[in-house]
Amino acid sequence: MLETSVICPPLQRWLVSANLQQEVYHHLAVYVPRILCLGPSGGSSREEQKEEQREDLVSQMLLLAPLEWLLLGEEPASGLALLQENNQPSPLCGHVFKVGEPTYSCRECAADPTCVLCMKCFLESIHKEHRYRMTTSGGGGFCDCGDAEAWKKGPYCQKHKPTETNRDTEEVRDACLSLLSLSLIFSILLKYAVDMLTWDQENQLPEGLEAREDTYYCMLFNDEVHTYEQVIYTLQKAVNCSQKEAVSFATTVDRDGRKSVRYGDFQFCDQAKSVIVVSRNTSRQSKPLRVEVMHSSVVAHQCFALRALSWLGQIIQYSDGLRRILCEVGLQKGPEGEYSSLVDKLMLNDSKMWKGGRNIYHQLLMNSLLMDFKYKKVFAIQFAKNYRRLQTDFMEDDHERVVSVTSLSVQLFTVPTMARMLMVEENLMTTIIRTFVDHLRHRDLQGRFQFDRYTAQQAFKFGRVQSLIGDLKYVLISHPSEWSEQLRLKFLEGLDAFLELLKCMQGMDPVVRQVGQHIEMEPEWEAAFTLQMKLTHIISMIQEWCSTDERVLIEAYRKCLGALSQCHSGLPDGEQPISLSLASHCVETFRYQVSQDKVSIHLPVCRLLAGLHVLLSRTEVASRFPELLPLVSMCVPPLLIELPLRCLVLCAQVHAGMWRRNGFSLINQIYYYHNVKCRVEMFDKDIVMLQAGASMMDPNHFLMILLSRFELFHIFSSTDCRKRYREANKQNNTLIEEMLHLIIMVICERYRSGVGQVEPFDEVRREIIHQLSIRPMAHSELVKALPENGNKETGLERVIDSVASFKKPGVTGRGLYELRPEWNKHFNLYFHHYSRADQSKVHRIVYTFVIIFLGDNVCVCVCACARSALPPPSPPPLCPLFGSLVNLLQCDVLLAVQGAVLQWAVEPSGGCWTESMLQRVRRIQGVYCPKFICKYSGGCLESCSNCVQCPICWMMVVKMVMSSSLQTVRDKDKAERKRKAEMARLRREKIMAQMSEMQKHFINENKELFQQSLEERSLTMTSL
Repeated sequence: MLETSVICPPLQRWLVSANLQQEVYHHLAVYVPRILCLGPSGGSSREEQKEEQREDLVSQMLLLAPLEWLLLGEEPASGLALLQENNQPSPLCGHVFKVGEPTYSCRECAADPTCVLCMKCFLESIHKEHRYRMTTSGGGGFCDCGDAEAWKKGPYCQKHKPTETNRDTEEVRDACLSLLSLSLIFSILLKYAVDMLTWDQENQLPEGLEAREDTYYCMLFNDEVHTYEQVIYTLQKAVNCSQKEAVSFATTVDRDGRKSVRYGDFQFCDQAKSVIVVSRNTSRQSKPLRVEVMHSSVVAHQCFALRALSWLGQIIQYSDGLRRILCEVGLQKGPEGEYSSLVDKLMLNDSKMWKGGRNIYHQLLMNSLLMDFKYKKVFAIQFAKNYRRLQTDFMEDDHERVVSVTSLSVQLFTVPTMARMLMVEENLMTTIIRTFVDHLRHRDLQGRFQFDRYTAQQAFKFGRVQSLIGDLKYVLISHPSEWSEQLRLKFLEGLDAFLELLKCMQGMDPVVRQVGQHIEMEPEWEAAFTLQMKLTHIISMIQEWCSTDERVLIEAYRKCLGALSQCHSGLPDGEQPISLSLASHCVETFRYQVSQDKVSIHLPVCRLLAGLHVLLSRTEVASRFPELLPLVSMCVPPLLIELPLRCLVLCAQVHAGMWRRNGFSLINQIYYYHNVKCRVEMFDKDIVMLQAGASMMDPNHFLMILLSRFELFHIFSSTDCRKRYREANKQNNTLIEEMLHLIIMVICERYRSGVGQVEPFDEVRREIIHQLSIRPMAHSELVKALPENGNKETGLERVIDSVASFKKPGVTGRGLYELRPEWNKHFNLYFHHYSRADQSKVHRIVYTFVIIFLGDNVCVCVCACARSALPPPSPPPLCPLFGSLVNLLQCDVLLAVQGAVLQWAVEPSGGCWTESMLQRVRRIQGVYCPKFICKYSGGCLESCSNCVQCPICWMMVVKMVMSSSLQTVRDKDKAERKRKAEMARLRREKIMAQMSEMQKHFINENKELFQQSLEERSLTMTSL
């Protein structure tokens, strides 16, 4: 227990003083330099540990104990016990995670993936019986136990269940017997700590804390640029220390953020600073090591400021009322007005602090402001007001985000009510997006982002600026169930800013086909795809927000369509209009060739519009409010399909080997375009946009533009198609196959809610069926093969048991899911998410499926021909907005294309067609006449009569019937020849048996004659 003689003198002066701050500052000015940082910090770790223990003990006795007496008005131990006894703690857990500490998130009850529990709360909650996800924390996180908005049910563990009564700040004031205002005491100490942590003058102190000695420290600060080896080598050279001491210095700098490496007068310390700054080992980096010569008193007061903040964090744990008083003090505006509170000063100077200082005050913010919704809301408003400046400081900083105040955004923006409040009151969504765009300033002449000329420093900032996308994700992760007028207004304003961002991405990193010589240097492509992958969930979340309000959806569609029109107006093509004519149809378009002109794989504006178009269908807004939609006035279908079609043609030409000289960068882009991480908002949306355009325009015109962009129009428009095709490049084989496959996808890919009449989980089920059709898979493989939503869920668990059976692992194997046989009928050989490698694997096992489906069917040959080895599954019916897609199947241009392929196939001298072309043509025909395809094995002539209106189908029917008849005749001839041969063999055997019997009968009847002949022959031989 502390001696009264030690504590009473300063306490007596403080109680009678008219200026308490002056008296407290005087006490600190006298004792802090005498207790802390008394000399060089070298030596062994044991000596340093003893020195730290001495400083802790003396600081508690001479500095903190008087403050506790002043605060409580009595002996601290009993006063704190009384406060704790009467305390009504917050229902929030508030545990701050350390690096590597386990965290638990309930997959059934968590509002979003950022809602986590510490181990103690998890084991005491209902969520331990649910499906949960366990991860390790990167440090700085916050246990969400007690936050009702973080959990759909079970927000409290057994320990943090709230009680009925709540205590006031007034009750705490009554419990504390101090004659001075608690707010004044907290204000003095917190102001002292903030002033010292944000102090930027190394040689002098704030008023009232003037130094009395003339000693200095050479202070080395941490950065994330230089390596351990570089720092160790530089310290050995600068301060003439051993390697062991240098390693100790470097370790402390990395852990705490700074470390004194020399102690003495100013000249002595400045000499070491000069050596460190000009060291060749570090100056070659983007910047030298940060080192400053600081007055020893400044260092001492900064060290005590950290102790004071830690002490405040401990004191408020005893009383919820004290915590509220500290929150009021920290958030109270100063005389300077806006942004002048103590919390504002800490945030705005965050990037100037060292790592240890940041960690301490971040911990205090979490233990105080974030533990009460009232003060958390006020802090969130201040955070949003300072957001742009905080992010700018973070861009210039080199520390990791976990030690930056910007990392607190996850604690504020993921609370749904708070995020919407900030969106309405502080226009947060717009602020985040515009701050992000402002930091990506490198553009081309068309205003698009340009990453290929980034310097190392710009690339470093690009990596850091991506954290803003995470903040935007936090804001949008929970869509509203109810909309206010202000929320609609601010969201649409944020959407405008987001469309400006997407317009900067539209058409970025364009490529031109390399002809003649291989490309010399691979262009940069990873940055653009990194940005695309970061924005994938943002785009999906914006669409989810739009789907919850009809007015927002209609206005968002208008804005997105206007943005696309602006993008098209800036395109250099379209200056050479041309007219195309095929199958008695004519269409006006413009001259453009993917193989010769610029083309880009990045089309986010088009793809966002495709998503919104699907929402118009899914929510039935298009059918209920047709007069409010710009489908007629603003939509020009050829413009809708133009850019996505170019992208798909690019992929086809790459597969055909036309872009080999462009190197691996383009191959990698095509790979990620189809990859599960990107395809939801890239490849899939391009198919949807083609479906939308095709449903709004003449099907013949759509297919003619398709032929033109594939650069195949001249092949099918000639009067002698076969001759023109033979003269064409062999690469056209692949292009025709890809074009036919694209037509199949446009017509048949309907497993998207809004395109086809399906449910969301039907799409997941179909993905699983086609993955398991390749081979049995483990759970982890299936998860990787399915796209995740914003909550990191794939929907696998909801449907896997209905379509697959789990095969338990053996001794050394692993458990695998196998597709149930009854789901084989849903298999589609031309599934749009199959890569070429997947299709090759499927072809190997397709005959197994044929046996399963056909069995002992006598018409195996016909069925195998008609079904392309498997019966194509019937696609689900289309939604009304996409209903006219079926007109593609009976349009003249498609019939002409199919007829040309069939003509090449039946001609004896035709050698330029491929089996894949014929299979794709049959697949398209199978969509048109499913009854014939499904029933042909029995009653074929009756089924054929349903297809008379389709000349090509009828021709195929006749050909298959003739082939079947010829095969039957051949089988009968073969059987007849076999029967006759067998009869001839039997006849020969019968004759030989008769001859043998007659011979035996003759010998038996003429025995005497045979005996006489033998005797005569014997005598003749004897005489000789």
